[in-house]
Amino acid sequence: MDLKQTKAAVEAMLFAHAEPVTAERLAGVLGVEEDAVSRLLLSLRDDYEAEDRGLVLLQLEDRWQLATKTAYAPYIKDIMDTRRNTPLSPAALEVLAIVAYNQPVSRSFIEQVRGVDSSSTVQTLVQKGLIEEAGRLDLPGRPVSFRTTDVFLRTFGIASLAELPPLHGDDYAEMGEPAGEAAYSDDEDADGAQAFAPEGDV
Repeated sequence: MDLKQTKAAVEAMLFAHAEPVTAERLAGVLGVEEDAVSRLLLSLRDDYEAEDRGLVLLQLEDRWQLATKTAYAPYIKDIMDTRRNTPLSPAALEVLAIVAYNQPVSRSFIEQVRGVDSSSTVQTLVQKGLIEEAGRLDLPGRPVSFRTTDVFLRTFGIASLAELPPLHGDDYAEMGEPAGEAAYSDDEDADGAQAFAPEGDV
C-alpha cells in the first residue's frame, strides 16, 4: 500500500475497533514501523481538526480513538432514541477527583477525605467505567485500590492525567464538569464507546 492507502487503513481500523488502540498495535497489523503509524495518526488528527467533520481523533495517553464531536450529540441521541444527557452529581465528581489526583487509592481513603460513606458512589463509577480496580495496596488488610480509566480521560477531554488542572488546597469538588467528546447517556454512543447517565448519588 502507498502512504495514502495506509492512512486510510489506519482510519478504517480506528473506526471499526471503536475502543482505544495503540500505534504499536496498528503498526503490527499493517506490518509497518510504529513511527510511521504515529505520524499518520497525527496527520489524521489534524485532518479532523481542520475540517468541519462529525468525528474527532482523540489521543488518550498512548492510545487513539475515533469519537463523535460533542456538538452533534443531540442528533446522535435522537437517531439512537436514547435519553437526554444527565450530568454527574457533585458527589460523583468529588470521588472522581479524589481518585484522579491520588490514585491508586482505597475506598477507605476516599471516605476519609469526604467524611461520608462512599461505597455506592465508588461501585457505580466502576460500573460506568470511569474508575477501575487497580490491585491491592500494601497496607494492613490489603485493601482494593482504584484508578481512573481511558473512559475518564475521554470524558473529561484530556490526553493524560498530567493535563488535570491544579487543585487549590484539598478542594476536590473544584475539578468541574466533564468537558470532553464523550457524552453521558444510558446507552452506547455512536462510536461504540460506553456513555453514561448517572442516577442517585452519582
